[in-house]
Amino acid sequence: MSDTDKVKGPASYFPSIEKKYGQPISHWKALIRGQAGLTHMQLVAFLKETHGLGHGHANALVADTLAEDRKA
Repeated sequence: MSDTDKVKGPASYFPSIEKKYGQPISHWKALIRGQAGLTHMQLVAFLKETHGLGHGHANALVADTLAEDRKA
């Protein structure tokens, strides 16, 4: 993979999230979307406290999911 093909931003964490926590990214995004009305940091805290994700992984998932939802 060349430097121009490398995934950047929050999605760059996705392979390690799937490997570490054993769930596809779609699983995590569905959980995030199921928590309507929470702020970014409340969603991060939810993933950390309820599902044991690390801060960086939780933050990456929330950032990417919220960005997707803003585009829709």
